[in-house]
Amino acid sequence: MPVEILMPELGESVHEGTVSRWLKKVGDFVKEDEPVVEIMTDKVNTELPSPASGILVKITIPEGADVEVFHEMGLIEPDEAAAKAFIAGAGGGSSALEPTETVQSQATPDTAPAAATPLAPAIEGRRWYTPVVRAMAKEHGVSDQELATIPGSGLDGRVNKKDLEGYLATRGKVSQSPPPPSAPAPTSKQAPEFKPPAAVAAGPDQEIVPLAGMRKMIAEAMVRSSQVPVVSTLIEIDVTTMVEFRTRNKDSFLETYGVKLTYTPFFIKALAETLHQFPMLNASLQDNQITMNKKVHMGCAVSLGKDGEGGLIVPVLRDVDSKSLIEIAKDLETIAAKARGNTLGVSDVQGGTFTITNPGSYGAVLGTPMINAPQAGIAGIYGIIQKPVVINGMIALRHIMNVVLTYDHRIVDGLQAGRFLQAFKQRMENFDFFK
Repeated sequence: MPVEILMPELGESVHEGTVSRWLKKVGDFVKEDEPVVEIMTDKVNTELPSPASGILVKITIPEGADVEVFHEMGLIEPDEAAAKAFIAGAGGGSSALEPTETVQSQATPDTAPAAATPLAPAIEGRRWYTPVVRAMAKEHGVSDQELATIPGSGLDGRVNKKDLEGYLATRGKVSQSPPPPSAPAPTSKQAPEFKPPAAVAAGPDQEIVPLAGMRKMIAEAMVRSSQVPVVSTLIEIDVTTMVEFRTRNKDSFLETYGVKLTYTPFFIKALAETLHQFPMLNASLQDNQITMNKKVHMGCAVSLGKDGEGGLIVPVLRDVDSKSLIEIAKDLETIAAKARGNTLGVSDVQGGTFTITNPGSYGAVLGTPMINAPQAGIAGIYGIIQKPVVINGMIALRHIMNVVLTYDHRIVDGLQAGRFLQAFKQRMENFDFFK
C-alpha cells in the first residue's frame, strides 16, 4: 500500500510551504530517510526524508506549488510490482504529476455537482481553516459566516491565504458603489465590456520568470514588514580603535581559537549590551500586545550561494548578551556555514529579538534596512572608510562607519532611538567592554 509523503509542521508559526525542488522523479527508487523533496518556508529551506523505502509513484504537489501542513505531497510504493502497476495505470507516470483538480475537471456535467459536494469539509458543522487564514480573518474582522461565502481554491475547496487576500482586495467595493439608475440605459449606448487585466507577455528580448522558492518567501516577508510604520536614524561612529585592535590580533586569534576575527562579533556584543539598556528595542508588537524579551537573540542576515545569488536568510545567535566575544565569533562562523551549506533547521531561524545586517561587507556605505517584523528594530552596519576628521581643533585620519537604526515607530520614539545609537556609539568608540 502506498505511503504518503506529508508536509510536516516545520515550527509553530509555519503553516504552509513551497515545494522548491523534487530530488527524485516518478519511477525512482528511494531509501527510507533519504532526502526526497526540498521545501521552502518563510523560516527555512530544508530537505525532507522519505517516510519509507520504495518507488516514488506519484508527485501530488509539483515544484513551485504551495502545500499546507499535513497535506500529501507524493506517494511511495514499497512493493515494486504494485509500483509498476500504479505508474502504468497513471499513464506511464505523466499523469501522476497532474494536480488532483485536473482529474476532477474531466468529469461530465452530470457528475460534476456530485463530485463538488465534499469540497467544503466541515468539523462539527464548521469549515476548517488554516491558522494563517484564521489570523488574517481576525485582523480584518472577517467572521466565520463571511469566510464561508468565499470560494476556495485550495485542496478540497478550502479557502487559502490567496483566496482571502483576493476577497479582502475587493471587499466592500460592491456595497459602496452607487445604486443603479432607475431608468434603463439608452439602447444606443451599451455598457463597456469588462476586460480582465492582460497576462504579462515577454517581448522579443525578454523572459518571464515566475516568483518562486526563496525569492517568493523573501517577497512575502518584505510585504509583511512593509506594513509596519518605521523610521530610520543615522549616526557616524569612529571605529579606529576597533580596526587597530583587529589588525594586531586577527592572526593570533585564528591560531588560538580556530575562527577568524571579523568585525561583526564586535557589533553584536555592543548591540546586545545596549539592548539591555533600551529594552523596548528588544521587544515586539503583535495583536496590540508588546512582548518584552529579557534575553537577546540576535538575527544575522546572511546571503546564500555564490555572490549572494541564493537569496537571504536570517539565522539567530542565541543569548548573545551573556556570551563573550570569542563565543559569539564561534557561533557566528558555525551558523553562517550552516546557512551557506543549506543545513539550517527551523530552530536556527526562530526566536530572534533584534536583527543586524552588515551591507558594509560588500562595500555599501549607507542604506535604510527593512525591519524584520514583528521585531522592533534592525541595525544596518555600513562600510568603514578612512577619512579626515577634526579632533580638538586638529585634522586626523580616522576610520569612520555609518550605522542606521530602523525601528517600529509605534513602540519606539525618536528620542529612544537617538539615545540607543549614542550609547552604541560610546561603547564602540571607548572599546572598554571588550577588555
